[in-house]
Amino acid sequence: MNSFGNHFRVSIFGESHGPMIGITLDGCKPRIPLSEADFEEDIRRRQPGAKGTTPRIEADQPKIVSGWYKGYTTGAPLTILFENQNTRSEDYDNLQKQPRPGHADWVAMMKFDGFNDPRGGGHFSGRLTLALVAAGVVAKKMIGPVKVTARLTEAGGNTDIEAAIAKAIEEKDSIGGLIECQASPMPVGLGEPFFDSVESVLSHAIFAIPAVKGIEFGSGFSAARMKGSEHNDRIISADGKTATNHAGGINGGITNGNDLIFRIAIKPTSSISKPQQTLNTESSEVQALVIEGRHDTCIALRAPVVVEAVTAIVLAGFPPFPLSRE
Repeated sequence: MNSFGNHFRVSIFGESHGPMIGITLDGCKPRIPLSEADFEEDIRRRQPGAKGTTPRIEADQPKIVSGWYKGYTTGAPLTILFENQNTRSEDYDNLQKQPRPGHADWVAMMKFDGFNDPRGGGHFSGRLTLALVAAGVVAKKMIGPVKVTARLTEAGGNTDIEAAIAKAIEEKDSIGGLIECQASPMPVGLGEPFFDSVESVLSHAIFAIPAVKGIEFGSGFSAARMKGSEHNDRIISADGKTATNHAGGINGGITNGNDLIFRIAIKPTSSISKPQQTLNTESSEVQALVIEGRHDTCIALRAPVVVEAVTAIVLAGFPPFPLSRE
């Protein structure tokens, strides 16, 4: 469904080219200082403008419409809205009969009997990650002093990200990327085995970010090639600190006090300038598809702040978590 969490629940709504998108946060504590200016930095980090990002520029001005009074959260559901203003819906007319390869166009059409909004990807669009970023701004305030940071470590299999972007643009193609996220300092004891382990809940939420195709914690898949004597993290102090962190800060689904570290894989953007072959649902024939519109060459460029937001949302939902009054 479109809601996530128990103690701290987020409900997301809207479509890419609809009047607005937004998010409602239930379980938000009262007395958290909050202003529209608090959203500016993270929203700016998500916005396009850099080489390899979409030329669609929106104001992305947050409007707090509930759960907020005189500069503080009230404890009631907090709702934040963003208007969609810079849309060119006609660029997507042909996608109603020619779904993009690799995109949700076809499955959305099948699941919702053709009543889904196809403009700009509709409810499946990366545009909705703006609402997640807004929720993350609030969640980051709730988990202080823990800081969550994420960065793009490679794009298109290349650590020279600028070169990878330039090549993809030249080839009129798209590329994916790898993002590493870290949260520190972490308390000991977050997570509830079996099904609410930190890995389980975080993975659940991370895969809600459009284009995410994989996640690994600590040494991840490379652990399968290691021996126990190599992978085991030696405990070196009474607070649980370890000499290494192959576990990524989690043992038995519970945080162990070391830094939470994980990496995610972002797939290439489905919309590319190269002609592609796809089914024409009206003629039932496979035909060439030329995609119009404004799209990212590498959506991973704008994803680190979204990963931070979702991580903060998850951590804020694990009780007990300290509430920052700053």
